[in-house]
Amino acid sequence: MREIIRYEIGDVVKMKKPHPCGSYEWEITRTGIDFGLKCLGCGRRVMIPRPKFEKAVKAIVRRKTDQTTTETPPVADLHRPE
Repeated sequence: MREIIRYEIGDVVKMKKPHPCGSYEWEITRTGIDFGLKCLGCGRRVMIPRPKFEKAVKAIVRRKTDQTTTETPPVADLHRPE
């Protein structure tokens, strides 16, 4: 049985074959039945079907960093007299 790998927007993957610009690394910009990818070498954007994407991926280079967990400091109330 095939292992299910979860891909997220912002992940960087290494493909088995290079893009014509020479880069192997792509950033995922869309997930679903199709994948949106951005070449990290030249910036070209492509859409490919999920089965073709899953066969072409060699490895996940890095996962996206979750920046939504950092809390923002409270903003001072400018209308409040001191």
